Amino acid sequence: MSSSNIGIRHLAFLTPGNYAEDDALAGIEAALKLFEFGEKLGFDGAWVRQRHLERGVSSAATFLAAATQRTRRIELGAAVIQMGYENPFRLAEDLATVDVLSRGRLQVGLSAGAPLHGALLGNRFHDAAPNTVDYSHKRVGRLKANLEDVLLGDEDTFVESAGGRVRPRVQPHAPGLVDRLWYGGGSLRSVEWAGRNGFNLLLGNVLSGETTDDFLQAQVGLVERYRASETGENAEGGGRKGRVALGRVIVPLDSADAATRKRYREFAAGRVERTLAPQGERRTLFAGDLVGTSGEILDRLRSDPVLPHVSELRVELPYNFSSEEYEQILTDLSRRIAPELGWRAS
Repeated sequence: MSSSNIGIRHLAFLTPGNYAEDDALAGIEAALKLFEFGEKLGFDGAWVRQRHLERGVSSAATFLAAATQRTRRIELGAAVIQMGYENPFRLAEDLATVDVLSRGRLQVGLSAGAPLHGALLGNRFHDAAPNTVDYSHKRVGRLKANLEDVLLGDEDTFVESAGGRVRPRVQPHAPGLVDRLWYGGGSLRSVEWAGRNGFNLLLGNVLSGETTDDFLQAQVGLVERYRASETGENAEGGGRKGRVALGRVIVPLDSADAATRKRYREFAAGRVERTLAPQGERRTLFAGDLVGTSGEILDRLRSDPVLPHVSELRVELPYNFSSEEYEQILTDLSRRIAPELGWRAS
C-alpha cells in the first residue's frame, strides 16, 4: 500500500493527564501545558482521558474549561465520558458551558454501560437499585436530546426567577455542539448505533473480535458498518456524514536520547503479549503499539488497512511518561511522521 492511499487532514493527540498521588496540581498543570504545546506545534485537536477512582482527570468538563482559557484554536476533546456515571441533564449544562467558553471548539467522546466501579461505590453513588437504572445507549441519547435546540414544555410553559420570565431550555445553548458528539465504538452493535443516531466515531486500540482474530481487519469492519448505518434506510442521523477519528499509540524514537529510547522499547515490549490472541470471554483484541524510528512507524502506518478509511489520526500518549517525553513524541510526530501521511500544520 502506498502513501497515496492515505490522506490525513486532521491530527490530534490524547493525553492521560495522570499525576503523582501527592501532587495532583503538578500533573493537571502539565496536561494543560501540553495542550498549549500541541497548539503551537499546529495540532488540530487535544484530548484528555476521563477516568474515575484513578490518579487522572475525573472531570473532563472541568479540565477542558481551564483549557479554553489556555488555548485559542485547537479543538478540545474528552475521551471518553462514561455515561453510566453521569446525569444526562447536568452533564449537558456543563458541556454547553465549556463549549461557549471555547467558542465552539469542544468535542465530546462518550460511551454507554453501567459504571465500572458502581458496586464499589455503593450508596456513595447509587440513588436507586442499579438493576432499575437504564445504562444503555439510551442514556447517551438523552444527553444528546438535552443539547438540542428545544424549548421545554408547551408554549405556555415559563420559568420565573429574579433573572426574569423565560421559556425553559438547557442553558447555555451551545449551537453546533450536538454535531460534535462522538461515540467510542468497539463493537459492530455500538458503531451501528452511533451511525444511525448521528454521532461521530472514535476508534481506539481496543475492540471486540466478533468476526476475526485480526485487530486491523476487525477495525476495518467497524468503519464499514458505521458508514453503512449512516446511509441505511432507517438511519436517524439526518443525512450528515459523521467524522471518524482513528486512535493509535505512536512513540517515535528519533530525537530521544539513548536512555529514553530504551525506556520506550521496554514499554512496548511489556504490552506485546496482549496483542497475540483474543482476551477473555468477550474476545477483546488489542492493537500493537507503534514504537520505533519515524521510518519504521511510517512503514507500519502505510500498511495499516484502516488508515485509507479515515482522514483524522489521534495519537494516544502512554501513561506515566514525563512532560519532556510527551513533548518529544509530539514534536517528532508533527515534523517527521504526520506530514508524510498528508497532514499540514494549522
